[in-house]
Amino acid sequence: MTEGQIFERETGAEQPPQSGELIDGSKTALARPTEVLPGIVHVLPLANRPFFPAQMVPLVLEQEPWLRTVEAVMESGHKLVGLVLVRTDNAVEAQVDDFYSMGTACRIHKVVKVEDKLQIYAEGLQRFRIDEWISKQPPFVVRAQYFPETSYKDVTELKAYTVAVINTIKELLPLNPLYAEELKFFLNRFGPEEPSRLADFAVSLTTSSKTELQDVLETTHILRRLEKVLVLLKKEVEVAKAQMRIHKQVEESIQTHQREVLLREQLKAIQRELGIAKDDRTAELERFRARIQDSDLPAEARKRIDEEMQKMSVLEIGSPEYAVTRNYLDWLTLMPWGKHSQDNLDLDHARALLDRDHDGLDDVKDRIIEFLGVGAMKGEVAGSIMLLVGPPGVGKTSVGRSVAAALGRKFYRFSLGGMRDEAEIKGHRRTYIGAMPGKFVQAIKDVGVANPVIMLDEIDKVGASFRGDPASALLEVLDPEQNNDFLDHYLDVRFDLSKVLFISTANQLDTIPAPLLDRMEVIRLGGYITSEKVEIARHHLISRQLEKVGLKRKQLRIDKSAIRAIVERYAREAGVRNLEKRIGTIARKAVIKILKGQKPPIRVRAADLEEYLGRPVFRMEKPQTGVGVVTGLAWTPLGGATLDVEATRVHAHTRGFKLTGQLGNVMTESAEIAYSYISSHCKQYGAPADYFENAFIHLHVPAGATPKDGPSAGITMATALLSLARGKKIAHALALTGELTLTGQVLPVGGVREKVIAARRARVMELILPEANRGDFEELPDHIRDGFTVHFVKHYREVVEIVYPT
Repeated sequence: MTEGQIFERETGAEQPPQSGELIDGSKTALARPTEVLPGIVHVLPLANRPFFPAQMVPLVLEQEPWLRTVEAVMESGHKLVGLVLVRTDNAVEAQVDDFYSMGTACRIHKVVKVEDKLQIYAEGLQRFRIDEWISKQPPFVVRAQYFPETSYKDVTELKAYTVAVINTIKELLPLNPLYAEELKFFLNRFGPEEPSRLADFAVSLTTSSKTELQDVLETTHILRRLEKVLVLLKKEVEVAKAQMRIHKQVEESIQTHQREVLLREQLKAIQRELGIAKDDRTAELERFRARIQDSDLPAEARKRIDEEMQKMSVLEIGSPEYAVTRNYLDWLTLMPWGKHSQDNLDLDHARALLDRDHDGLDDVKDRIIEFLGVGAMKGEVAGSIMLLVGPPGVGKTSVGRSVAAALGRKFYRFSLGGMRDEAEIKGHRRTYIGAMPGKFVQAIKDVGVANPVIMLDEIDKVGASFRGDPASALLEVLDPEQNNDFLDHYLDVRFDLSKVLFISTANQLDTIPAPLLDRMEVIRLGGYITSEKVEIARHHLISRQLEKVGLKRKQLRIDKSAIRAIVERYAREAGVRNLEKRIGTIARKAVIKILKGQKPPIRVRAADLEEYLGRPVFRMEKPQTGVGVVTGLAWTPLGGATLDVEATRVHAHTRGFKLTGQLGNVMTESAEIAYSYISSHCKQYGAPADYFENAFIHLHVPAGATPKDGPSAGITMATALLSLARGKKIAHALALTGELTLTGQVLPVGGVREKVIAARRARVMELILPEANRGDFEELPDHIRDGFTVHFVKHYREVVEIVYPT
């Protein structure tokens, strides 16, 4: 056969079909080179290298924008797509002009969606050239001209090139074992006597550039194609040999290092024979045994440690399993099995410590002393969990430290805020290198005793994710009936946490799951009044800030009047954190003055505060009074606050009711209830019966930029509307709080302590509270209740009698 005859197509018998799996799981025959292919075909771009006939490899594409193309191909009967190389590096941004003219027609056998990717299993069939673009936007569609492969027999020159290609592939096989797997896959589908398939397979093995590979794809003349393939294969052999030389040089360097290591190991062996030294394994095992020698190990733990030591004694030191076992034994033997510190149950000592570390909070101190007193009666403090709830900066964490100091126990604190992984509580399973125990086991190991005080900060901010719910995992830890045999996933040995005193802190209870809240004894810390803040600043905050900046007490003196002015003008929040920041600012500016030559002591008076702190944040403003204006009391996560509710009639053309002030759903409903109740009882409460018939009412709750919600402003808003309807302001300055129903009942509200403190701060000394909150008010310390005139009401008619006495 001549060279010209090489390109004549031979129509012989077709090969038998092979089975392959489609996306829908059905079976279909693998494509045959001689089958008729469609003239119009969808096209997908390739950015890295072209796809060759006879290849069968998975491709990964972006779902956007190629999902529509793939779906159209899979819905067709032939399931064929054209894969064409593009000149750009990003296939997603490819335009029509970026496509090369020649590509490969492929059959898609399977499509798998993985997140935002498409994994396509495609089999190359034939070369094709793009004759015409039918769709120039995704999904791309073209008219194709195919180049079927020809069968050849007894062509001497062709056989010579084929043998050369095969021999070059044989040179590559020892250099890279991956080529052997590729060759085995090729021979399972085709024979070496098929030169076209062999050429395409051989060039696909190379790491040539995409332009060189595209040049081979576009070469339909078999001899010229084999020539180009042979050149690229020779280059690949040279690259592989260079890599092998570099690999050998690195290996020789490593062997030198290994020889040194071996000599060191031999030296250690000689030393051991002479009794001079012990091997690492023996030394580790002896150290583990020494740790547990005097420990009161439970039978389960002792059995587990013995088993792990036996396993460690037979493992190779360099194996990963040895490292895992060693770390596991390290944790097991470091745990304080049966080690407890002695509790100091002297209640006078505990009270003295609490008084030393905290000013105010007498009710909280009493609750803590009661809690410790129960422990003194029983002989141990265990079995219950305290939850300290209050605004930021009121001393929840420092109270926990004082409790630990009073008992003489070790203290450990960690924050639960933002925790989303259950393994942080229960530990990671020992199924991989790097697994760690949970926070509780780490805490016990760090403090070295089994009965510390563990503070769980920000328990109201625990999150949940796909890794689990840490709040649910805490149920076992904080349940006295279960935590005596707490099981950490890493330790996999039960440990007794029942002797641990858990103290949790939170800013609010709403976000704590009810089953978890049920396991804790709630102790509320309200905000501080001005006099308490002044004493805290004098006794604690000033000295702490002076120490931070390196000043002595005699170098800076802040008058008591100045401290009170700081509290009232710059730091009105419930806690003292902002107050401490302001004192820190004064201390830093005093340092600058001393460094510039001013002689100490630096004295700070109330009149000097603007020089140090700038203009006051808060002004001493009395609550507003007037027709339709009433002062209410509100609770916020930062403490209590007073707010003025304002009502006015906009016009008398039509009936309407408008609310402003960023009110939440509950507060909006309270306003609507107040409007409905007052509208229906105008005559009863001394207002014109038809006042609201044609009046458009606007009710506003300043400040407008602050979101507000809750039911406690019900009677306040009703009183503002009644004042507007009667055209008369309330008799005297007072503040109200209480939920109102449509029948006029006044229901209890929360946050009584914070609201009372807010009223004192605003110098409003007459209050109206729900009758059901009488007990909450009477539980307040005397120094908070002193000076207040409080009216307790059950029905709104009682409110009217107070604000408009006859």
